[in-house]
Amino acid sequence: MCAARRVPLRRRRRLGAARGGEGRDGRAGEMETAPAPPAGAPRAPRPGPSACRAAKGEASAAPRSSPRRRRRLCVEYEAPRGGEAEAAPRWEPEGWRRQLAHIRAMRAARDAPVDRMGAAACVDGAAPPEVRRYQVLLALMLSSQTRDQVTWAAVRRLREDGLTVDRILQAEEGALGRLIYPVGFWKNKARYIKQTTAILKRDYAGDIPKTVAELVKLPGVGPKMAHLVMNIAWQTVSGIGVDTHVHRISNRLKWVKEETKHPEETRQALEKWLPRELWSELNWLLVGFGQQICLPVNPRCSECLNQAICPASRKH
Repeated sequence: MCAARRVPLRRRRRLGAARGGEGRDGRAGEMETAPAPPAGAPRAPRPGPSACRAAKGEASAAPRSSPRRRRRLCVEYEAPRGGEAEAAPRWEPEGWRRQLAHIRAMRAARDAPVDRMGAAACVDGAAPPEVRRYQVLLALMLSSQTRDQVTWAAVRRLREDGLTVDRILQAEEGALGRLIYPVGFWKNKARYIKQTTAILKRDYAGDIPKTVAELVKLPGVGPKMAHLVMNIAWQTVSGIGVDTHVHRISNRLKWVKEETKHPEETRQALEKWLPRELWSELNWLLVGFGQQICLPVNPRCSECLNQAICPASRKH
């Protein structure tokens, strides 16, 4: 008998890998193989293309995990879903109702210049409605930066000469200026009156606009005039008419949250908190109050019922 031939280690490793794997120590690996079918047994058929497609369909039909829904952040000015945002408490000046009641008491006599010579008192009560509205508009245009006594006298002269749309269109600008002198900025106002009257004749059949947006487009008409025209001529409350008196007194009483520099700023500040039902009377109340007691210079604080509760009384 021949002696067994020794196989080199490197060759044994290659043989082991071919048979099922071999470790570094030369032992055969334990790789599992499918048992061979018994002799004579029929072979299992290979899966066809339809079976492969069915298997893929089952895999695709498996439920997928839905992507995680992002949480919707509520932007600062949006109301939370499912309910309304809580309204912030409205600011209002301390003690304003008491101050307003005192001003009403001081204005009860209705004897200030605005009561006797304001725009509402300048119109011809016997004239047709559209003529009265036109006269209200012109009186307010003349009243800007002009004392009521001067405005009243100018409107009276215009009425004697015929204060209608057609009559003003016929008048020369120079002649119109002489009639309204010495109202403030009389040359500019004469030009504005001619331009505005031509627009009214052309676009409004001789009447005046019915909205603030249209009124402020007229030459020489600002927001204060527009809101007063709406109130006096159309009996419609569109906003607070803020002139120099209303602007001054509102700041003195601290009826604005922060000090305002211009009448239009004051109007916006007042309308944020003052109840709308008080808007129409505020101009009339404060203008007369400013003409008689709360004067621009040297206010008569000793005669004012608000002396003890007015923030500005200690300064005068």
